[in-house]
Amino acid sequence: MTERISLLIADDDEVTRGGLRTLLSAQPGLTVTGEAADGVEAVERARELRPDVVLMDVRMPRRNGIEATRELLAEPDPPKVVVITTFENDGYVTAALSAGASGFVLKRRPVREIAEAVRVAAAGEAVLFPAALRRMVAPRPLTSAEALPRAALTVREEEVLREMATGLSNPEIAEALRVSQETVKTHVGNVLTKLGAQNRTHAVVIAYESGLVVPGLPG
Repeated sequence: MTERISLLIADDDEVTRGGLRTLLSAQPGLTVTGEAADGVEAVERARELRPDVVLMDVRMPRRNGIEATRELLAEPDPPKVVVITTFENDGYVTAALSAGASGFVLKRRPVREIAEAVRVAAAGEAVLFPAALRRMVAPRPLTSAEALPRAALTVREEEVLREMATGLSNPEIAEALRVSQETVKTHVGNVLTKLGAQNRTHAVVIAYESGLVVPGLPG
């Protein structure tokens, strides 16, 4: 039997939270183990319940989803965090992705898509919608402290990062570049380490903001 994915839902709207719990509990492979009404409670409940994934609203009282995400991901063996939001161009979402969230999903999407986002995050892949991310993340002047260490990336690692920015999985990148999946996994690990990124999505945010990947242009 396939192991079920445990899920914590954090949203300050009780009706939204209850609706998500009912709908997601009915999805194959998912078990909703708890709820939280704000960022402080989200961190406390996550520590108590140890879910695989936290579905995190960003605009919440006491502590917002960005701060809660940052605190959770500093924990040993942290859960994956998927931001759930109403507007895809919300600046809070970009900040949450930079804080280490695995990705985001819109509240208005069908429940099967939200469930799939949870599954993808639990599997360690980025929940990444490249077109939406391009609209949110604009190139900006970086300080010397923030500058992307491009010289530290090999040519192949830059190629892998550009493919990651299109939303490809490791197997798809391996096929596109005609290398083994193990080689891609190694390159991805090197990219995350060199960029100081917490996960694939964070690395892509850095790539867009630095101008290494230019929105609207091929990689």
